[in-house]
Amino acid sequence: MLKPGDKAPDFKLEADNGERLSLKELKGMKVVIYFYPKDNTSGCTKEACDFRDSIKTFKKKNTLVIGVSKDSIASHKKFKEKFELPFILLSDETARMIQDYGVWKEKSMYGRKYMGIERTTFLISEKGVIEKIWNKVKVPGHVDEVLNNI
Repeated sequence: MLKPGDKAPDFKLEADNGERLSLKELKGMKVVIYFYPKDNTSGCTKEACDFRDSIKTFKKKNTLVIGVSKDSIASHKKFKEKFELPFILLSDETARMIQDYGVWKEKSMYGRKYMGIERTTFLISEKGVIEKIWNKVKVPGHVDEVLNNI
């Protein structure tokens, strides 16, 4: 289980712009990686729009925002376009990064158990070290809380 002070696991995934992105390439700037269950669902849309609406503040703090889910690049492109999201969305269809970051969890809905992404946010330092982790994120007020910790 990852904790603050640990080196963040590297990744190399396809982004919504068709390029591959790795954590190594982002050294020198803070990175917020937020994992979310699914494009175009109510909570995930609200969270993405909250990050969108605060993107100028993240940029002023030299912090890159990245969203990650198992959705396809095609799904990410539509989601990004529909809500004018000004940050990178990574597609982790194999769930390798999702598992490396420990956010693939057993969930329960209406008594049915299943595996899925637990809404989680990581703040990673310029040196690739985890500074803070928010588990089981509740969307209202979350982005402000992240900004207050940068």
